[in-house]
Amino acid sequence: MSKFMVAGFVQMETIVKVEALPVPYKQFESIPDLVNTGMGGAGFNEAMALRWLGNEVDFMSMVARSMSKSQIDAFLKTNDVNMSTDYVLPMLDGMPTSVVLYCKGKKQTFEDVKDSRHVDYDFDLLERQIQDKDMVLISNCNFCRPIIGLAEKYHKPLALNVRSMRAEKIANKEDFLSAADILYISDDDLECDHYDCVQECKEKYDPEIIIMGIGDRGVILYTKEDNSFLEYKPVKTNEIVNTVGAGNALFSSFLHYYTKTKDAKDAIKNALLFASYKIGFVGTSNGFMTEEQIEQWKKLIWM
Repeated sequence: MSKFMVAGFVQMETIVKVEALPVPYKQFESIPDLVNTGMGGAGFNEAMALRWLGNEVDFMSMVARSMSKSQIDAFLKTNDVNMSTDYVLPMLDGMPTSVVLYCKGKKQTFEDVKDSRHVDYDFDLLERQIQDKDMVLISNCNFCRPIIGLAEKYHKPLALNVRSMRAEKIANKEDFLSAADILYISDDDLECDHYDCVQECKEKYDPEIIIMGIGDRGVILYTKEDNSFLEYKPVKTNEIVNTVGAGNALFSSFLHYYTKTKDAKDAIKNALLFASYKIGFVGTSNGFMTEEQIEQWKKLIWM
């Protein structure tokens, strides 16, 4: 069992299955299982996945002052995740919210983070909780920025999930990217060749590991240790229902195994299995596999 600090968004999330993107106009739709609403957010999903895999997790986040922790606790209980919400602080004027339209692997996301860009998290709490951790996982949210210096101060490996590498998006992320030991990149809106992007990140930011999700092609894994660039194809455990949240699941499970074994190549295989099972479920925080299930699938696929 490893000890993780995870810092990032928790938000209310509505996922809507649509016929096509862009959405054709209809005045009214009433279809069973069309809309799924629950808790989500990259940080929350990653914390849940890590806890599901048996780790100790301190999840550092903020919610609306009007939001009761009991609502989050009830959601965790419904999803069989025993995770503390002690460090989810009611500090925001409104609750961060997203709506995701999805259709056959494609998605369109609308997000409203309310005032979270302008509210600081409790620094003393961050410094107190980081000191005994094996790994720190953050999103590039403003309130996560103080963790960069704390990770350096206490010599903690820092993992970063970056949703977009578009030039206009990374202008305010340079300090995050330069500090990350392990970097996950989504190719959702990538404007250049996948390998060119990984190569540029390697040269500019010098992380130990880069993982890039490349959709239905799988992932690219770069490791500084042997200067290797390897492409891993996806595996199939479930029929694909919804790919929203697959990257969060893959990165969390990779960090779980890598923290235990320091074997990046084995960890990415486990992560692909974990993510492949997760995309058989609707909702970004649903559909996690246990270690035992992963081992069973590994024997079927690779042994």
